[in-house]
Amino acid sequence: MVSQVRRHPLAAQAAELLLARIKDGEWPLGHRLPGETTLAAQLGVGRSTLREAIRELAGKGVLDSRQGAGVFVTALDPKDDWNVVLRRATIASVIEARIAIEAEAAALAAQRRTPADLRALRRALVAREAHGEPVAEHVDADMAFHRAVLLAAHNDVLTQLFDSFLPRLRLAMIDMLQLRPVPSESADHAAHAHLVEAIAARDGTAAAEFSRNHLTALQEAFR
Repeated sequence: MVSQVRRHPLAAQAAELLLARIKDGEWPLGHRLPGETTLAAQLGVGRSTLREAIRELAGKGVLDSRQGAGVFVTALDPKDDWNVVLRRATIASVIEARIAIEAEAAALAAQRRTPADLRALRRALVAREAHGEPVAEHVDADMAFHRAVLLAAHNDVLTQLFDSFLPRLRLAMIDMLQLRPVPSESADHAAHAHLVEAIAARDGTAAAEFSRNHLTALQEAFR
């Protein structure tokens, strides 16, 4: 194993060496790394280069720099960027995640929705029905409806998670519907209408069930 950095870019090379030493078990999970001066000398780089390498690994979730305490190992492997994870994910797995998020959001929406939320949901439902063609417009109207449900749940984390899925999901939905249109538009729209009415009635159990059933059917269509 190479013990010192010999080539540029120095910070990237230093980050690779640090990660290799972490994976080799030199510094276990939760362990504090040696001080800057010691570590920089071991790697053969300056302290500014070492700091940049540590920032790179901190950005990947491997290290955590705590002011006054030092640098600690927080993971043994770097985390993939969220967008990379989504690009690699199958549509079926994205829809599984949507089921987990949206079923819970529907239940929360039934508990927390305001009159303004309910008006927004009903407007989104009407807009969704009006945009049957072309496919891209229908998908955008459908996504807007589902996002209105998330907003009615009043949970910013769930909304941001849903928003992170949208680019990946939108293109897949357009492709699918161009190849395989929904068998019954009226039944599909009725499922969305039932969801709105369950939220209006503050029936969280029914709202979650309508959301889960609809998305499960969508998942089956992709298979």
